[in-house]
Amino acid sequence: MAQGTDRTSGDRTELTAYRGETPVLNFAAQSESSSNRGLAVNGSYWHVRGIVVEHAGDNGIFVGGSGNVIERTVTRFNHDTGQQLSRMASDTPRDQWPSNNLILSAESHDNADSDGEDADGFAAKLTSGPGNVFRHAASHNNIDDGWDLYTKSDTGAIGAVTIEDSLAYENGTLSDGTQNASGDRNGYKLGGEDIKVNHVVRRSIAYDNGKHGFTYNRNPGTMTLSDNISIDNAERNFSFDAGTSVFRGNVWCRGGDGSNDRTVGNADGSNQFWTGSNGSRCSAYAGALDWDFATDGRLVVTFGGNRVNR
Repeated sequence: MAQGTDRTSGDRTELTAYRGETPVLNFAAQSESSSNRGLAVNGSYWHVRGIVVEHAGDNGIFVGGSGNVIERTVTRFNHDTGQQLSRMASDTPRDQWPSNNLILSAESHDNADSDGEDADGFAAKLTSGPGNVFRHAASHNNIDDGWDLYTKSDTGAIGAVTIEDSLAYENGTLSDGTQNASGDRNGYKLGGEDIKVNHVVRRSIAYDNGKHGFTYNRNPGTMTLSDNISIDNAERNFSFDAGTSVFRGNVWCRGGDGSNDRTVGNADGSNQFWTGSNGSRCSAYAGALDWDFATDGRLVVTFGGNRVNR
């Protein structure tokens, strides 16, 4: 979808699976290269729905346009981040960075690059604009992070991102057990290089990721994290060493030993921290994780067969 193939919010261009079918776009013929993306959505006000994109040489789905809806897609086995929002080219001006996109009821898994440190499930990083939203999305078993909102000093702050009603689990380990020590392996990585961006993460779950569940990753901004659940991540469930972020209604649990959570910022008594033992709310999140999408696209998560209500 080339730049300039634009419509309006009330009259979108549709790329949608035929009823009852699931088209698979297999790019296995591509070599691993940053120029070999699968589906590139560089136009604006597109609606992409019900498509699987796999084995691309770089991103499975790349979004460089604005105002798009990417719904009920699966990105898997790609050689970089499964679904990424970033500028189209190095000379794209900041006011044309991808903005106001909605990633809805999407799954991204088993994406892995050869060096093991770039392939996330979802990313809005480096050069993405404001207003991008991930909702009812699941990211698992990617070689690097579940979500990556990285910033760097060369390009400055990205726009604030909202992640809600989503799930990140077992990132840092592929479904076949493959790991790579070069990967960061977080569930939700929310920054980089001491650049302030005020992201919002709410009603989302991090489970059994290879490093932290939720991490500020050197974003000292005022992020808002509310009603999230973080369980049995390898290092900290929550890792926020600086900034003025606001924490409300979050729950952290462990099935065994682990590191104490770190929440520098504004955290009140509505949170349940893990400081060597579980609080009473953890009993609702015991047992095996399972999840699926409901018929209306909502992400349904259970622990031990009990539905998580957030």
